[in-house]
Amino acid sequence: MTRRGALTLGGSALALPLLVPAAARAELVIDLRKGTFQPMPIAVADFAGEGGVLVSGVITNNLKRSGYFLPIDKARFPDRSPPFDAAPQFEAWKAAGVQGLVVGRVAREGGRLRAEFRLWDVVTGEQTDGQQYYTDPNNNRRVGHIISDAIYTKITGVGGFFDTRVVFVDESGPKEHRRKRLAIMDQDGANVRYLTSGEVSVVTPRYSPVAQEVTYMAQRSGEQPRVHVLNIETGQRQIVGNFPDMTSSPRFSPNGAKIALSLQQGGNANLYTMDIGSRTTTRLTSTAAIDTSPSFSPDGTQMAFESDRGGSQQLYVMGAGGGEGRRISFGQGSYSQPSWSPRGDLIAFTRQGGGGFAIGVMRPDGSGERILTEGFHNEAPNWAPNGQYIMFFRDPGGQSGGKLYMVDITGRVEVPVPTPAFASDPTWSPLLTTGR
Repeated sequence: MTRRGALTLGGSALALPLLVPAAARAELVIDLRKGTFQPMPIAVADFAGEGGVLVSGVITNNLKRSGYFLPIDKARFPDRSPPFDAAPQFEAWKAAGVQGLVVGRVAREGGRLRAEFRLWDVVTGEQTDGQQYYTDPNNNRRVGHIISDAIYTKITGVGGFFDTRVVFVDESGPKEHRRKRLAIMDQDGANVRYLTSGEVSVVTPRYSPVAQEVTYMAQRSGEQPRVHVLNIETGQRQIVGNFPDMTSSPRFSPNGAKIALSLQQGGNANLYTMDIGSRTTTRLTSTAAIDTSPSFSPDGTQMAFESDRGGSQQLYVMGAGGGEGRRISFGQGSYSQPSWSPRGDLIAFTRQGGGGFAIGVMRPDGSGERILTEGFHNEAPNWAPNGQYIMFFRDPGGQSGGKLYMVDITGRVEVPVPTPAFASDPTWSPLLTTGR
């Protein structure tokens, strides 16, 4: 466990005889590289034990929302309570159109919750995964997320993203006087908690890649906007720097030690980094243009940003220490809000043109541009920690407000993300539990 984890978990493969995983023969695989996948029919049986149905319900919902799985309705189950300690009736499950079967159970042991699951390949008749976890009984929803990650990774080969949280701007009230406050929730919309009161307007939160901290811009009426850092666990907050002019667009470096931001001076804005510990600042750009929205590459060596130095908003990439940037966006319209994938292979962006807003991705050299979703006022793309999904908000205009959505990098999966009210500017946490 790293300091990201707020949960004490122990995990190991289930050592039960006669049910040994046979990964070499397993066919339970979704190849996402092809981009032409079909969702896999999978059955998640109700977990036995107190609270087991809640855990299995979380797993079912997660797998369905990922877009890569098609959970089978329980009415089609040939066995509503398949055994945990014995092999299921594979032919019956196969006849029901199921490819993968998940069974599990939970139990109390000495004040702790023990959760176990098995993942069966119905086609080959093999167990492909089996794990057990120990935790506080109040963490049963998180156990469901962690098991979801294990299943998702085993079948897709891509890292998980379910055991994460999302910070966003909660928006309520009339359009002309909308209250904007920071809120945090599980990635599936559960456990919403408010981090600020709404007395100060907040925008553009960004999660630290290595800690439970978020940086954001806040503005009190009649004052200049300031960049803040908030520790989500302790509630402690601090203003970053003491700049006389407006600061905006903060984002952590990959190691969490620095914050990149944009500082407005007169009619232009330039990029700076600030070392959080020493508070020393380094100027990265020096132009008569507006340079903003910095985003580090995951190895910390490069930075993407937006600038109007060429006459319109476009995307640029430069070394993380500053210097001349090279333009990477050349399509129709203007480009903004670059966000570098945690995998390093893509940069997400917002493209505006023709009266619409699109969310897309391109390689760091500007090649391979693809639009994932289009509509009115799509903004603020932000990556899941596995680099497979992007969360953004869509505002239809009028007296309505923003809603959060999630799209995958194939563009085939797009689902709404539930929030209590209108919402904008989502930012994804790293995985809360990095060890199994």
